[in-house]
Amino acid sequence: MARAVAPNPADSRREALRRRELRLKERERQARRIRPLVTPEGTALHLKIATASERAGAFLLDFTLQIMLIIASVWMIALAFSSMGFRGWAIAQSLAMVIIFLIRNFYFIFFEIGRKAATPGKRALGLRVAARNGGRLTANAVLARNFMRELEVFLPLSLLLMTVEDEVSALIRLLGVAWTAVFVLFPLFNRDKLRVGDLIAGTIVIHAPKVKLQKDITSVAPTPSNSGFQFSDAELDAYGIHELHVLEDVLRQSTDEIKERVAGRIREKIARDKQANEDDLAFLEAYYAALRARLEQRMLFGERKEDKFDTGPKA
Repeated sequence: MARAVAPNPADSRREALRRRELRLKERERQARRIRPLVTPEGTALHLKIATASERAGAFLLDFTLQIMLIIASVWMIALAFSSMGFRGWAIAQSLAMVIIFLIRNFYFIFFEIGRKAATPGKRALGLRVAARNGGRLTANAVLARNFMRELEVFLPLSLLLMTVEDEVSALIRLLGVAWTAVFVLFPLFNRDKLRVGDLIAGTIVIHAPKVKLQKDITSVAPTPSNSGFQFSDAELDAYGIHELHVLEDVLRQSTDEIKERVAGRIREKIARDKQANEDDLAFLEAYYAALRARLEQRMLFGERKEDKFDTGPKA
């Protein structure tokens, strides 16, 4: 039987450092999407802007829903007036044109002017519309940004779908292609991924995912056996913010076996022996609370420890 090869500590450390570098790069990339906004009341907000791909995906979802609503509405109208003969079809056609006009022009306005400021497509991707000045999103801004969509999308599309009969028609269609390219690619060439409608209306699309609040671990009443744990600053300085988040996940949703292994690794890291009748869960809860308090205390003095490999203070 082949003997299991013990992992090389140097390789494990290099892999951990590589993962840390990737994690910091991703955090830096996400930080570039943050925009500070100050509300009229003086409250500072840090909002994450939506990417161009998220906005495109939300629009395609909404456009698909529009088409489905139009097809369903036309079918129901045709079914309702089919028994009235020619006169019924004339009424159905007129009513269908009105319904198509309303869905095409007021679908986005109806949803964005509401309290959530988001269409179903935006809500599915965790997006919403906000005012760039940090104030309240007004009806005028919603109307402006959505009526501009007629010039940005639907008018060029109608030009692209027109039949080419002569050189003039071909030239008009070519201009429609150029027009569409300018407006469609416009969000790719500005820092905040804004449409032309956003520039005119003073709006921005931000990333606002649904957040499910969980119970704060430190607010849970401690178990009777964890009140006697005391940790020195050196023991707490062994880990940073990343390990605190990992430990929080372990406490929230891992099995007892994983908690036992994590407790053993922490004791080994801080050179602390397990006492007789010491409960692993109580140890982890006590260490989590102490580590969190230590990191918060250091941040008050401008020292930010990202993880266990971070040895220098960061303001």
